Amino acid sequence: MSETAKSRAAALPHLRRAGLAKGDPIPLPLTMAAIFHAPGDATGYDQYGRFSNPTWDAVEHMLAHLEDAPCVAFPSGMAAISAVFFGLLKAGDRILLPSDGYHTTRALADRFLKSFGVAYDVRPTSSFLDGGFDGYRLAFVETPANPGLDICDIAAVAEAVHKAGAMLVVDNTTMTPFGQRPLDLGADIVIAADTKAPNGHSDVLFGHVASRNADIISRVTDWRETSGAIPGPFEAWLVHRGLETLDVRFDRMCASAEMIARRLKDHRAISGLRFPGLESDPSHNLARAQMERFGFLISFVLASEDKAEDFINNCALMQAATSFGGVHTSAERRSKRGDAVPPGFVRLSIGCEPVEELWQAIEASLDRIGT
Repeated sequence: MSETAKSRAAALPHLRRAGLAKGDPIPLPLTMAAIFHAPGDATGYDQYGRFSNPTWDAVEHMLAHLEDAPCVAFPSGMAAISAVFFGLLKAGDRILLPSDGYHTTRALADRFLKSFGVAYDVRPTSSFLDGGFDGYRLAFVETPANPGLDICDIAAVAEAVHKAGAMLVVDNTTMTPFGQRPLDLGADIVIAADTKAPNGHSDVLFGHVASRNADIISRVTDWRETSGAIPGPFEAWLVHRGLETLDVRFDRMCASAEMIARRLKDHRAISGLRFPGLESDPSHNLARAQMERFGFLISFVLASEDKAEDFINNCALMQAATSFGGVHTSAERRSKRGDAVPPGFVRLSIGCEPVEELWQAIEASLDRIGT
């Protein structure tokens, strides 16, 4: 971790300190309120629960500290993506999406944006630069892409997108601000599903939009307020609590993933292994250049659908679950979610279990299914 990242991590649990009076609670209080006392001109104060909430303010303060940019919180990652699309696009615009990223982003464009006159194209993450960006209003990348973990050069894409007069949005869900910093690499907007590692306990949906462009933040905030796509205060409180331990959890998860990926590489049941931290991975050199950590996701292919299900369902220290980034190691056979991957493709999310015990459980499950 860089010195800047260490400093950011150290300050994160103490952000409330400057505003505390004697006797104030150090943990964040939960403000469950739809209305606030607002006599006369209440400008600058909380007035109504669709406009603002002190618990949102606190979690946005933490996220802004991590991103080094203003942040707007949302009730899910897809709500954050929707706010960017519906807050910034208009009829006649064309956007570019990754063909191998999270499928619901493409579904949103296909089922809803098209009917509002916004066209979209798709392009693989690994060759996202190919073909240029002329004619696009917005380019959207997810790197590493979920679930295949291909990577694109964010700085190079940002330069080319801006030269074409477009905006670049980066979905940084798989990496968090501790693993990768797209705004520092030239992105205009970062979105993320804080449902994953930032919250960390798989018990809340949440998301955010970050940008250093004041007009973008204003329009996204206006979309949230007008559409009512607001996070609940209890959910915000849970994410705030989760963020206080993100550095510790993310460090453990990334370190364990690197160790386990190296061991998976030599297992006879595994093919098509992808993990950016492996020197043999096609994205490794680019990952070293633009990522601060290599993440906690690993993907690989087992011989069949049945063997993939057997491996996941009968591993003693693994949950069969969609999503990722929790304290529990989890895995999913992604073809059942509609991703264009082989039937035996597995996305593995490494959790916070002791790594040697976790590896023993993974190895035993792989050994049992054979090749």
